[in-house]
Amino acid sequence: MDAVAGASVSSSSARLRPCPRPRRIGNVAPATVRRRSRRRAVTCAAAADADVVGLFDAAKLTVDRFVESGMVVGLGSGPASGLAIQYLGTRLRRGSLTGILGIPSSTISASEAEKAGIQVSSYEEGTQIDFAFTDADIIEEDTMTAVIGRRKTESGEPSFMVEKGIVKSADKLAFIIGHEKYVKGIEGSIPVLVKSVWRRPSIGTAGPLGGDFPLVTKEGHHVLDVIFTTPIPDLGKVAESLEKIAGVVDHGIVSSIP
Repeated sequence: MDAVAGASVSSSSARLRPCPRPRRIGNVAPATVRRRSRRRAVTCAAAADADVVGLFDAAKLTVDRFVESGMVVGLGSGPASGLAIQYLGTRLRRGSLTGILGIPSSTISASEAEKAGIQVSSYEEGTQIDFAFTDADIIEEDTMTAVIGRRKTESGEPSFMVEKGIVKSADKLAFIIGHEKYVKGIEGSIPVLVKSVWRRPSIGTAGPLGGDFPLVTKEGHHVLDVIFTTPIPDLGKVAESLEKIAGVVDHGIVSSIP
């Protein structure tokens, strides 16, 4: 058992178990990381979502534990990922890391990387990524299946296609989340990208661009939120079902990671 930045790090080749509940020190819950000993390790860095100090500890741990000099690193989106990008820039300025190439998943993460002094390149399908980190909206405990794309970014980028592409391309992946987002029985919305559709709004007018206030990605796809009012027994099966529906381009479920 290694002790890194006040967090516990465990490895197991057996079935993945839930991240242990963090032991609180004062008012701060230390981060915890759970990983699989596989070619592509999936990790869960958890901290108190409302506690910026806790999120920074988890972001710092992610960079210290998994980023090495010379890596191509996928830079995720969200508050915790922003903190990790800033800290990665600090490590580069100190000289403790060198030769890092960042692949940002959004305009915001690209801007954060440039401010942090990280060399960046755009993502293209087939890009080899050594390690990636990102926020997840929620994670299923036993399977590590995650939902991304619920957040509506300030830049007006509702598309999560690049973020998901980076996540799926990475040899190692870390989700940085608040502990309360690591749960059994996920419910709520699953964002789904579909080909352009007309919608009938409760107010306003409908039209080829989706009527009033549509969410349209830069690729021209519409974003729909599929709402589940009861816990989902198997997110992986939901993903399989969505992919069989004509007109569905992509969805926010990240599953079946080897």
